[in-house]
Amino acid sequence: MSLSETGALEMPRAETSDSYRKIIWRLIPFLCFCYLASYLDRINVGFAKLQMLDTLHMSETAYGLGAGLFFVGYILFEVPSNLVLEKVGARLWIARIMISWGLLSGLTMFVTSEWQFYTLRFLLGAAEAGFLPGVLYYLSQWFPSYRRSRIIALFMIGLPLSSLLGSPLSGWIMGHFGGVGGLAAWQWLFLLEAVPTVVLGLLCFAVLPNGIADAQWLNSAEKAELSAVLAKDEGENPGGHSFRDGFFDIKVWMLGGIDFSILLSAYAMGFWLPTFIKNAGVSNPADIGLLVAIPSLAGLIGMLAIGASSDKHRERRWHIIVPFIIGAAAMFLSTFFTQNLVATVALFSVASLTIIGAVPVFFSLPATFLKGTAAATGFALACSVANIAGLVSNSLMGVVMDHFHSAQVAMWIFAACLLLSSLLVVALPAKTVNR
Repeated sequence: MSLSETGALEMPRAETSDSYRKIIWRLIPFLCFCYLASYLDRINVGFAKLQMLDTLHMSETAYGLGAGLFFVGYILFEVPSNLVLEKVGARLWIARIMISWGLLSGLTMFVTSEWQFYTLRFLLGAAEAGFLPGVLYYLSQWFPSYRRSRIIALFMIGLPLSSLLGSPLSGWIMGHFGGVGGLAAWQWLFLLEAVPTVVLGLLCFAVLPNGIADAQWLNSAEKAELSAVLAKDEGENPGGHSFRDGFFDIKVWMLGGIDFSILLSAYAMGFWLPTFIKNAGVSNPADIGLLVAIPSLAGLIGMLAIGASSDKHRERRWHIIVPFIIGAAAMFLSTFFTQNLVATVALFSVASLTIIGAVPVFFSLPATFLKGTAAATGFALACSVANIAGLVSNSLMGVVMDHFHSAQVAMWIFAACLLLSSLLVVALPAKTVNR
């Protein structure tokens, strides 16, 4: 970038060319659907829970532990997975991730005991490990830092879309497939929602080039132009390249702590919102699915609006802090309206709009001070630290629900963590991250 005579920031010529639009249309919708499938396979257990617990005679605590064990496998294999992706390329590795997790998710339909549930959830986490940080690292190889919040927002709308589209679908499957072919509705849920993941995994071989140089739909001039923009952007980034630079950078660990708080709340909504709505007086699974979709739509709007605003103003920190504060307040207040359906849906919509809305801004941060192997390591390490929240969130919620028959204490803890994480965001150097 450079300054014009009027002092206004001028974007590189590629910024206004068709090159980035071409990349966006070629990559982002496909990756968005892949992320939608990954999150759908992760949270459909929340709908299956509505019937599965009675069938398997499983307690809330056992369900919470099983749902959380997904993240043990995820955490253990996330950094190694991202390092492999950097070496073998996105096409092969993202395809492997998706096909393996799709097959394992489908196998959950055959679970008959708590230990089988625990084992498959752990293996599912190990299989999926590296997908999100891998895609984020992959996108950093295509787009300069000043475009990434918006691009990450477009990719990550797969997260709220998974609930916006998947929740009504899951509710419909749960309401209409019970007994078909001798299978319970929750078994059909795991089977039918695993199929798109495997299909998308196979399509990776045809759709995803490993990088700019491998994109056959870019001509040589476009490749040179895009590579020059990335080289200039990396030249303005003094960050490290090596595994050590990514693993031992204190800012990466701070990002992990911030994302930990995001995921505490996100997984509370993703795994337990169907239960909260049921407790507010809705019994029909299809109706629950439609109501769960409302906060998901709010999250989608928040991601696009907050991501675009962050890129426009070249500001990252307050685009995270303010949503955190509002989201924490909504989570806290929701515990006082557990029997009020309208208030429950409205407050979780506010929480989703703000907390989920800040996620693309957050994930634009690692590549502002890391690149190469360090960036691959940093993305994965921050996600690994953060995904401890999946185990904590689900296990804590299960224990609290069993002992207090209310999620109040857990939700207060999650809200407090968001406020504490705001302090970590303040501590990030503005000159480094506001790019």
